Amino acid sequence: MSSNNDSGPSSRVLVVEDEPDIAALIAYQLTRAGFRVETASNGSEAMTAIDRAIPDLMVLDRMVPEVSGDEVLRRVRKEPATRTVPVLMLTAKREQEDRIEGLEMGADDYLTKPFSPRELVLRVQAILRRAEQASTETGGKILRAGPLMLDLTAHLAILDEEELQLTPTEFRLLQTLMERRGRTQSRKQLLERAWEVDANVAERIQTRTVDMHVRRLRGKLGSCGDWVETVRGFGYRLRVPDEDDPGDE
Repeated sequence: MSSNNDSGPSSRVLVVEDEPDIAALIAYQLTRAGFRVETASNGSEAMTAIDRAIPDLMVLDRMVPEVSGDEVLRRVRKEPATRTVPVLMLTAKREQEDRIEGLEMGADDYLTKPFSPRELVLRVQAILRRAEQASTETGGKILRAGPLMLDLTAHLAILDEEELQLTPTEFRLLQTLMERRGRTQSRKQLLERAWEVDANVAERIQTRTVDMHVRRLRGKLGSCGDWVETVRGFGYRLRVPDEDDPGDE
């Protein structure tokens, strides 16, 4: 089994794709990388597969028949048992607004067709690695900022005593900003820290991905969304009102 799969041989990926050749290509590449792969050719099959066994990650085409990929994602994010399952959305829709729409629905990443099979494998590995690290390497740590609290062990985000419904990527992004609050982080730094990818991979991932996730995170933070400040020409920082500014590093 390939050692390229940093998340270990138990990681199971559900590929939801209605084009047989593309589904076979994805399954082949992911299997070579050490993942266990199941495929579904439409949304109904995908929901049946999820009911049978919750995957560690989904590669989800938006435009599959019967139940659309968008609807599958909505159902996955609605159910407590599946709401934190990482989802890489794969689609022929290439416009920026399509990307934003997919991410706002809860996708952790967005890859357009035609795509590089190697890049797809790298993105799957990166998504699973950061989700795994968020759940296993937190050491019982709790982060607080005003009414906002992150329990890194339980993977819970609480705002004003209400649980926030964050995807794994949103949680990791917020964690990074809270751990370094007041300090400006470039988009590349956020890709490396919050997305857990190395510098070479970060160069290949569009930094616009960070902007889309920040936009979604701000929306979920409600009145605290303004705490995530844009530093023009550089990146983002979390600044809590009435808190001493530790300054940029």
